[in-house]
Amino acid sequence: MLAESLLSLPSPLSISIWWNGGSILGVLLGFQILTGLFLSMHYTADMVNTFSSVIHIMRDAPMGWLFRNLHANGASLFFVFMYLHVGRGLYYQSYISQPRTWMIGVTILFVSMGTAFLGYVLPWGQMSFWGATVITNLLSAIPYLGPSVVEWVWGGFCVGQSTLNRFFSLHFILPFLIGGLSGLHLIFLHEKGSTNPLGDLNHVSKIPFHPYFTWKDMVGFLVLFTMLAILGFFYPTILGDPDNFIHANPMVTPVHIQPEWYFLFAYAILRSIPSKLGGVIALVMSIAILYFLPIAGAKGAVPSSFTPPYQVTFWVLVVFFIILTWLGACPIEEPYLSLAGPLTVLYFLSFLVLVSLPVLWKKLVLF
Repeated sequence: MLAESLLSLPSPLSISIWWNGGSILGVLLGFQILTGLFLSMHYTADMVNTFSSVIHIMRDAPMGWLFRNLHANGASLFFVFMYLHVGRGLYYQSYISQPRTWMIGVTILFVSMGTAFLGYVLPWGQMSFWGATVITNLLSAIPYLGPSVVEWVWGGFCVGQSTLNRFFSLHFILPFLIGGLSGLHLIFLHEKGSTNPLGDLNHVSKIPFHPYFTWKDMVGFLVLFTMLAILGFFYPTILGDPDNFIHANPMVTPVHIQPEWYFLFAYAILRSIPSKLGGVIALVMSIAILYFLPIAGAKGAVPSSFTPPYQVTFWVLVVFFIILTWLGACPIEEPYLSLAGPLTVLYFLSFLVLVSLPVLWKKLVLF
């Protein structure tokens, strides 16, 4: 019955390749769980032997190098398609027509970021250790409870064996939570059906999902596995940090501590605010602002396909996102710090403009 409901789902005739993101993310999630299961069989969550166990996976375990390369780069591709999926929903205003689906999707994004951060710590290289130290220390900005929360997360007074144990356990469990949230995401999606470029859920021509869109998904899967193969075989370390090939040393601080590329835009926002608490709030709000779009977005607004200013604002927001990502990878010095401040303000203002424009455009057109 489940397969029949999926295959016979009435789908808008006008949806394009941009609607492949959900199925690609589902395949990537399953792929990450399978490769992670293999890696967990050879991984040792022991602060002394962890780095050596990763070397053992790369050198001695059968096809271990390939599984680890695919798992690490699969995480990067997961965020590439996640951001594309969120961007498509933002461009076509899915948060207005499907608010519950949107809310669950933003929650999946949050949990995925947490899972990726936990996984980045597990190799126990220099950037893993210091990244964990810096990011978990942000919790100390919580008024009154901050230091206690940090010690609870660490399992002691510094990042150590207890931290590694709980990070490994959570990294193994959270993908299954993402899978459950994805199922809920699909249930809410199928309740109203997919959106479409025209923005109308009720007055569009629809056809069965199979075979028309299953073939489109197959093309998307082919592109995905081609990208995975290129990264896994030819450029396995292009998205990594060289410092993470050095064993974690608490006595030597890296010159420039930075997270993985998919966190860099939020990291740049964090660094642009002098106040620690203000920076942490801005860091969380850089993603949490997506939760407020269904509340602020007005129903009955002109679809984005017929609102040129909305489209321009969306692409300006994409440019801000890319520049902030670049600034997050830059050293903490001028002129990068001076650039990050105004761009942070413009980043948040862009969302305010996005939710206001369709209503204003409707009034202007009617006038």
